Amino acid sequence: GLAATAVLTGAMGLAGTMAAFLVIRFLAGLASAFVLVFMSSIVFGHLAAAGRNDLQALHFGGVGLGIAASSALMAILVTGHAGWEAGWFWSAAISACAFPLVALLLGSTATANGADGREPALPKDRSLMKIIVAYGLFGFGYIVTATFLIAIVRQGGGGRVFEAVVWMVTGLAGIPSVWLWQKIAARIGLYAAYAFGCLAEVVGVTASVAMVGHIGPLLGGFLLGGTFIAITALGLQTGRQLVPRAPRRVLALMTASFGLGQIIGPIVAGLLAQATGDFFLASIVAAAVLLVSGAITWSAAPKSP
Repeated sequence: GLAATAVLTGAMGLAGTMAAFLVIRFLAGLASAFVLVFMSSIVFGHLAAAGRNDLQALHFGGVGLGIAASSALMAILVTGHAGWEAGWFWSAAISACAFPLVALLLGSTATANGADGREPALPKDRSLMKIIVAYGLFGFGYIVTATFLIAIVRQGGGGRVFEAVVWMVTGLAGIPSVWLWQKIAARIGLYAAYAFGCLAEVVGVTASVAMVGHIGPLLGGFLLGGTFIAITALGLQTGRQLVPRAPRRVLALMTASFGLGQIIGPIVAGLLAQATGDFFLASIVAAAVLLVSGAITWSAAPKSP
């Protein structure tokens, strides 16, 4: 999956038609889904075996680090007046350099539940169904701002360097976010932390289009980075908690629901933006969907006897 991601990223710089872009991004989405499911399973398995589940935040912190690194790369390329292809080529080169390091450090592929072989079927559980639906809604809600934040900055008159700065803020906020929200979850519970994370992201999504000047996009980027990676992790943890004996199955199903939301979200937001001329209504719809996701997850929490 990681190797395919590097190759497909480079291929984007060689493509020149919308059809080619769509095919390459579809394949890249499949590759990233494999990476998320299997790498999380491997890492969580090693951490569980070592009794160090507290280090899960480091695994997801890599997402924020990657976002910050990509924004720095784009700032350099923009100031150097590089062509659009350069961003894809350099990203592919960095991914290709990182691939052998991951391959060497991977070690044994311990499973998340410490047992090899076929996992049991997922139970027909009401709470699990709620979590899967809520996770898909979260994919819809967060991806609107994640996809169009730079377009929102550009529409507001921000320059290319400021676009990179906003994305840099998003990535830097994402690095410690899982650690922070894990601390919150330890105090108020996993499901409540997920719900409050959605609420915090609602503030950011709304701020990105409701506050004028640089403050809105910066606050939107900060709260997006400070929540979406953590909520992604918290959601997967709720699934693993509900179905501890079939972690790969539940991770795969939740990732599929998440991906479906990520597909539908930009389409709906794009149509709304085209109809209204800006991203205000699209962002408000995304904020409302995030609220619903948080509310469903809250309702799925196990009830105290």
